[in-house]
Order: sequence, then C-alpha cells, then structure tokens
Amino acid sequence: MNHHPDDRHDDHPHGLAADMQAMAQRALARRGALRWLAAGAAMASPLAMIACGGGSDSEAGTTTSSDSGSGSYDSSGSSGSSGSSSDSCSVIPSETSGPYPGDGTNSNSSGTVNVLTMSGIVRSDITPSFGDYGDNVAEGVPMTVTLKLVNTASSCASLEGYAIYLWHCSREGNYSLYSSGVTDENYLRGVQVTDSNGEVTFTTIFPACYSGRWPHIHFEIYQSLDEATTGRNSTKTSQLAMPASACNQVYGVATGYDASVSNFANVSLSSDNVFSDTQAATQLATVTGSNSAGYAATLTVGISA
Repeated sequence: MNHHPDDRHDDHPHGLAADMQAMAQRALARRGALRWLAAGAAMASPLAMIACGGGSDSEAGTTTSSDSGSGSYDSSGSSGSSGSSSDSCSVIPSETSGPYPGDGTNSNSSGTVNVLTMSGIVRSDITPSFGDYGDNVAEGVPMTVTLKLVNTASSCASLEGYAIYLWHCSREGNYSLYSSGVTDENYLRGVQVTDSNGEVTFTTIFPACYSGRWPHIHFEIYQSLDEATTGRNSTKTSQLAMPASACNQVYGVATGYDASVSNFANVSLSSDNVFSDTQAATQLATVTGSNSAGYAATLTVGISA
C-alpha cells in the first residue's frame, strides 16, 4: 500500500511524548481539512446537478415549466394521472402526416388535394364541411381539442401567432377528401391561430380507432397564418394520442363507434408504428368528460422556436 509521507513510521530520537504530541496535532489538522472539504462539496452540489442534467437540454428540448398537459401512461395507453402537471416541457417528436393530410402534398382520385388554400379553412368548429363541399356535419361524440404551443428554447414560453392545422378521421374511421364515400366532404379539418397563451381550441368529435393504428389526431404547425393557408413550410408535423381510458368510455358504448371496438382491442401504444417510441408521453393528451356531456382533450406542444 502507498502511504502519504505523514503516515510513515520511521525511527527517530524524539521519544514517546513527542510522538504523542505530533499525532494529536496531525489529527486536529485532518479534522479541519475534512470540514473544509465537506463545506466545499455542499457549495458545489448545485453545479454538479447542472452538469448531470439539471436546467435546460438543447438536444432533448426539455426545460422547466409548470404544466406539460399530458399524463403518464402504460403500454396500453392508460393515463396514470389523468393529466397531472409536470415539471418540464419537451420538444414534441416529428411524425408522418400519413396518407390523408389534405395539405397539397399528395392527391386523391381527382388530383392534388389542398384544403389549406380553400376559403373557410380558418375556423374553430371543424365538424361541418365548408365551401364547395357543402355543410354536412360529421357525427360523433362531441369533443374540444386544445393545443398549447410553447417554446422549449425559452423556458416554455407561450408562442402567440402560430397557425395550427388539425385533422383526423370520422367516427367510422374515414378521412374526408380521401376515403370512399367521403371524398366530397372536407369536414374534420381546420386551422386556428394561437392566442397570447399559445392556445388554439377546435370543436370536433371523438375520433375512431381504425385497423392498425392507435386512436390519434394529426396536426401541422406553421409560423404564421399566411404560411399555413398557402400550405407551405410547416415548422412541425406531429400527432396527438388519445388515452385508453377515454377510448374505453366511447368505443362500443357511443353510437356509431362499433367498428372501433375490435380495432382498439388489437392495438397498443407499444405496437403502434408512430407512438411505440419512448417519446410518446409527450403526445398523450389529457381527456376529461363523458359521452353525454362531451369530452375535452388538451395537450401542451413544445417546439424549439
């Protein structure tokens, strides 16, 4: 074993009394050094916490806040806290817009489909069709969807003036403009601009669960309304996941959702091709309400702006 020089026991002529006095002096010196080190460690602990992940994380896009708007969940999508508050906001992952975006990036049987350039797309109630598509209303259990847009690069500050385009399937699992029987409808699609709280609210219906996908809602974020209504340069495309507890209240109970029962029984968040990654917690909405009174879904959406 290697020893510090003060710990060596070499022979010397000073005698036992001198040895005892020297040992006492060294013990006192060591106690003082230990007290100094302990104090230094206490002062350094906040810095150590920051170095180990405290504060903001530009790679993960996580900063502190008061409410993330989404609850914890298990692999079935059950909300463990029914949307309890969180201490951080995170950049929501980018996801595919799917085959039915209606944003000018693909076509249906009649050609390119771009609902964003249609007069009337800016609206809060997205249940009826609009413009040349008539005014038929999508039937289903009423639901409002509120998205709160925050800046993860600025302490989760609310982002005002951004445009959000939101769309989803009907209670039968069909997408307007694309699915057989509803190509002449453009309901369940709309654009809203975030207010001073960074929020938009859409009046819609509870979406179905169709084969192979967990129940979800699509949305695209644009830096301005002008950019949204030209259908160009979206800042972020992502999806919102519905919690299992709410789905179980609707499917097989509310009128028109019968096909969703077997589809929902055969899918989970962990098997879904979009929500199966570890970031799904940032996409799981908080949903409250009932079939008779309707539902309210909320989600805080973080982007690095």
